[in-house]
Amino acid sequence: MDNEVLIQALNKLIEPKVTSLGYSFYHLELIKEEGEDYLRIYIDSENGISLQDCEKVSRPISAMLDEDDPIPFSYYLEVSSPGIYRTLFNDGHLSKSIGEYVLIQLNSLFNGKREIEGDLISFDKEQVLINDGVIELSIPKNKIETISITDKKEGGNK
Repeated sequence: MDNEVLIQALNKLIEPKVTSLGYSFYHLELIKEEGEDYLRIYIDSENGISLQDCEKVSRPISAMLDEDDPIPFSYYLEVSSPGIYRTLFNDGHLSKSIGEYVLIQLNSLFNGKREIEGDLISFDKEQVLINDGVIELSIPKNKIETISITDKKEGGNK
């Protein structure tokens, strides 16, 4: 099974379980780090996420995955909060973050830079518009590696 198909299947399986437990399903990733596979599930709540919240979600998700066994290799399950300085993975995340200060990491140079920081103004399917404190920049989405909420820094663009 191709990784993208597996992730879609995991999303369909896990998201309803997370929401039935009273949390928002933020994101899921299946990644390899230092030779080990990890299934990371990010949950959110208006009240924030505690270690107890992660445990409350982890136990039934682990039991469900043991029973359904959709992942054909061994892995570590991690449940956590996306954090205050969260990565914005999709348009829903971007929409909720309009007005936030973001760090955009690029997959290639754009205006001579690999990173651009600024206030998130808007976006559409083609681009993200930010104000870097001097000008508004329209950054093509196909140039963006990641977008994360961050602290405003002095002289932050690289």
